[in-house]
Amino acid sequence: MKNMIKMSLVAAVAVAGLSSTVAAKPLEEAIKNVDVSGSVLYRYNDYSDDKNGKTKTDNAYKIAVSLKSKVNDYVTATVRVITADGLTNNGLTTLSTRNDGKAATTDRDANPSLHVSQANFTVKTDVATVIAGKQGLTTPWTVAIDSDSEEQTGTGVLALIPAGPVTVAAAYFNQTNLGNATSKMGVDLTATAGFGAEYTEAAVQGVVDDAVNSANIATVGVLGTAGPVAFDAWYLNLSDVFDSYTIGAKATVDMFTAELRYANLELEDEVTAYAIGHEGNTDNSIVIAKLGAKMDAFSAYLQYGMTDKDGGLTALDSDAKTTMTGWNTNIHDKADADYIRVGGGINVMSGLNVSINYADLEYAGDMEESELYTQITHKMGKNLVTYVRLGTYEVEEDGKDTVDATAGRLQVEYKF
Repeated sequence: MKNMIKMSLVAAVAVAGLSSTVAAKPLEEAIKNVDVSGSVLYRYNDYSDDKNGKTKTDNAYKIAVSLKSKVNDYVTATVRVITADGLTNNGLTTLSTRNDGKAATTDRDANPSLHVSQANFTVKTDVATVIAGKQGLTTPWTVAIDSDSEEQTGTGVLALIPAGPVTVAAAYFNQTNLGNATSKMGVDLTATAGFGAEYTEAAVQGVVDDAVNSANIATVGVLGTAGPVAFDAWYLNLSDVFDSYTIGAKATVDMFTAELRYANLELEDEVTAYAIGHEGNTDNSIVIAKLGAKMDAFSAYLQYGMTDKDGGLTALDSDAKTTMTGWNTNIHDKADADYIRVGGGINVMSGLNVSINYADLEYAGDMEESELYTQITHKMGKNLVTYVRLGTYEVEEDGKDTVDATAGRLQVEYKF
């Protein structure tokens, strides 16, 4: 009897070991078939406004990992996991160490939250490529993936269809994270006085909640090339919020690069306009022109942006193609604006670049912002980049200084 029990135990262990071996092999093969990419970023900011006696310093982080696995000859599964500040903007986790001149620490050294920003399937055939599920919003108005800033996402379907010399893009999303983006446009849910009794705070809140946070997006675009010129034309509708279109072209010839873009965005109605701080103003447009040159160790750029007198709300991210941004200055949502950016850099040695950058922005008739900063960038191999940035930032209103600040930044970023 004892021998039978011993034999049974041996058999059970053998079967368990065989089962583990059989199960482990497919898992091992699956891991080999996964493409892993991502980034790790640390940033330290130091901002001091001498005019108003305000000081702010903070540590910022962003870690992102994307996993792509080939399911079969046609289907690829993608998952992107990031640490981010909240569930809406997918940006950096920023922990303030000092604020408004106070020596006390304002944030503890917290652990950033971790969440899934993308989970989708890509089906690729000879006719079209279709991405279905939770994915980055790849449009001129949004930024789908950004290792050191915010990302816009949505759940829906994107199709890319080759059509001769062009590619047609069409997408529909029934849910997005754009609620935070609209708040950056200037949402004011409390200042309802004087706009009419029917526009109560609850009504305005309903516009933002119902028409933005869970709004449907439909967009269609055409992309192509003609010789050295790459061009695109897009239309986008954010249901009950706005309609927008943009056309752009970019050409590279020898050492020179030129880019031109126009975008127009019209808010659906005055209630929506009021909800995002555009009382009586529904029409917005922008013209952007950029020139760049690179020769041997030298590089330079000149950029100009102009918005119409009604408004400059033409993007859902200040880093999107349909707007312009510098360091502490940007033209995003500024009406009647003229924005000039100019700069140049030199590679003083292998992997080490020094640049100087200047920006001047005038808008709203009596507002002016300017910044001047230098940046030293050290590229320690193709995957690790560090830079130090130092500069000044000034704001004038009606010819009087309202902000006179200095700013500094250290950033280390590793991509894999």
